[in-house]
Amino acid sequence: MSALPRYQQLKQQIIGQISRGELKPRDRVPSENDLVGSAGVSRMTANRALRELNDEGYVERVAGVGTFVADLQSASHVLEVRNIADEIALRGHRHSATVITQQNERAADEMAKSLRIDRGAPVFHLLLVHRENDVPIQLEDRFVVASFAPDCLKQDFCRQTPSAWLSAIAPLQEAEHKVRAAMPSKETQKHLQLGDHEPCLVVIRRTWSDGRPVSFARLYHPGSRFELTGHYTPPGIRKSTPDQAP
Repeated sequence: MSALPRYQQLKQQIIGQISRGELKPRDRVPSENDLVGSAGVSRMTANRALRELNDEGYVERVAGVGTFVADLQSASHVLEVRNIADEIALRGHRHSATVITQQNERAADEMAKSLRIDRGAPVFHLLLVHRENDVPIQLEDRFVVASFAPDCLKQDFCRQTPSAWLSAIAPLQEAEHKVRAAMPSKETQKHLQLGDHEPCLVVIRRTWSDGRPVSFARLYHPGSRFELTGHYTPPGIRKSTPDQAP
């Protein structure tokens, strides 16, 4: 931490308090004056830390009132991580899931590198099939750092998706997506009920919380039954209304 600029240290301190639940949504965050007094920093440093936390969605600054922890729902980032159950519900359809694997494993070289942990460190391996109106739409192959989510193996992921649960126990700071087309393995083909020559759309997702990677997932989708969409508005440009958007 000492190698980081002082304003970044303040940001990480507050983000850590939010991640651990010490500061909850709508709780008041220390003011500039509080930080100047308690952390021994300049007003400029305190202002920058709070301003960037506001810009990144962790807090909300209300002029003349104070700074408050943002609701988790409103603390989304430009790169949006959406819960597949919510996406299906928005289409007016029914989500269901089957858990195939939910177990403790030791991180192999590739996973240890991706999650920045030691080789052989404990991770939780989750493998689920998500369905939309009983039709397989996603095979989720996820690894979670065990120390981040020690209660992971106790959860019923048929009732709540791993994405929703992880977001509930700690706010996500960052996300990285890679998207590629691939021919499925025999196992993936079976789980998604794919034809012999049907390709998959694979989303490789890594998420951070409290300043470290905590989850790595490969999300396989039937190429004929799934698409990715997005709507981008450059900074400083007013967003279109829903009926104006394509």
